[in-house]
Amino acid sequence: MNLIRARGLSLRYGGRLVLEDVDFSIDRGEIVTIVGPNGSGKSTLLRALLGALPPSRGVVERRKGLRIGYVPQKLAIDATLPMTVARFLSVPFRQPPQRRAVALARVGAAGLEGRQMRALSGGQFQRVLLARALLAGPDILILDEPTQGLDQPGAAEFYRLIEELRRETGCAVLLVSHDLHVVMSASDRVICLNGHICCEGSPQVVSAAPEYRALFGPGTGGALALYRHEHDHDHNGAGEHAGGGRDAG
Repeated sequence: MNLIRARGLSLRYGGRLVLEDVDFSIDRGEIVTIVGPNGSGKSTLLRALLGALPPSRGVVERRKGLRIGYVPQKLAIDATLPMTVARFLSVPFRQPPQRRAVALARVGAAGLEGRQMRALSGGQFQRVLLARALLAGPDILILDEPTQGLDQPGAAEFYRLIEELRRETGCAVLLVSHDLHVVMSASDRVICLNGHICCEGSPQVVSAAPEYRALFGPGTGGALALYRHEHDHDHNGAGEHAGGGRDAG
């Protein structure tokens, strides 16, 4: 059974038809990346799949007992509110110190438990969000533009980490990305969205599709395959490894 499946999903938001007749499914272990221009309904689709927005038409089915780890596009924390990383990881459910430490270490953020959330760099903040998502023991990770605010090397390293977690845990990954230059060539499927599904398939198929090129221009033909993940090195013997994110506040 699919982890999540949408059939004939349409959604109105603010009086506007944002999504129309979307069919979608994702299985355990898959990485599915959603791309599309601003205002194309990418974040709205994620919220509908999560159950945060009711569809105007169609249905969304989630496997019974499905555990979801969610990394939002933005998370505003009041700069005047004292909030350590340790406390943040225990909201809304208290987490033992050892579990928090293991999750932070796995995402490359070991030792940050005592730091204030507002004092973290952009890359550190995103890794803490990912650690919090992992504490749910997710069957699926849902990430909404998780590299927003990171520089290109930081974004590439974050995508590499996501792919490693998929490989280690077997969880599915549903990712919205605006980083066409580093979209995962490891994706099993790429979905190009613009209010409806324009095209869908492997990164190579989508990057060659006329619908994709009409949205992003002919110069993006190879954009979906520029960044290769660690397991691609095994087959190609090539690729780049970059680390760290720039400070973003």
